[in-house]
Amino acid sequence: MTDEQRDAGAGRGAPEGAQEARGRAGEVLGSAVGVREAEARAWEALVTTARRTVADGLVVGTSGNVSVRVGDTVLVTPSGVPYDRLSPDDLTAVDLDGRQVRGTLVPTSELPMHLTVYRHTDARAVVHTHAVHATAVSLLVPELPLVHYMAAALGGPVRVAPYATYGTEELAVNMRRALADRTGCLLQNHGTITYGATLDQAYDRTAQLEWMCRLWLTAASVPGRTPHLLTEEQLTRTAEKLRGYGQPG
Repeated sequence: MTDEQRDAGAGRGAPEGAQEARGRAGEVLGSAVGVREAEARAWEALVTTARRTVADGLVVGTSGNVSVRVGDTVLVTPSGVPYDRLSPDDLTAVDLDGRQVRGTLVPTSELPMHLTVYRHTDARAVVHTHAVHATAVSLLVPELPLVHYMAAALGGPVRVAPYATYGTEELAVNMRRALADRTGCLLQNHGTITYGATLDQAYDRTAQLEWMCRLWLTAASVPGRTPHLLTEEQLTRTAEKLRGYGQPG
């Protein structure tokens, strides 16, 4: 018998069901590998964003936290670990019910806020900081005054969520109400939270919010002068114009 005949005989002898099972197993394995690769890339981007919050002065030490969604898995910064010490092996993730599905490090204490955002919006990334100017504004007013048209990029006037102890469901509920029809809000005596379709977008919204808060505090501090504020109508026109902002595609 030739080698070709033996090969042909081996192929005929394999049960059809076994061939299908092997094919399905290969597809499952390939899918799992693809998911892990996507998570590894997302984790790298998450760590980069978390380190950026420190470099740009939006957080101090291990305060603040960042998350990104991959499918139904949420990758999050771990609790109490300096961002410059995080490595690929520290990948930490939970499902949408908060059950840990990746890693051994304890997830951020602010997990309730992050999961609430993902459950109730189309967010793919969330950034929470303790930015100084934004936190200062949260002590003074229930809503950031309309000092700049870029408030439209966050969905409108930025609200302040009433204070609640960090890491609690109460804080998550307060945040959700303040985020209604918005992509960012202030957390009273605490900081900021923003979300977006990407980590870059969520981070940019955080930076923009901190800048607007700094602008208002600066203008409001001038003795004898009252800052000029935009109207809701002016903000609406800006929102319409922003829909076509940037490069096409």
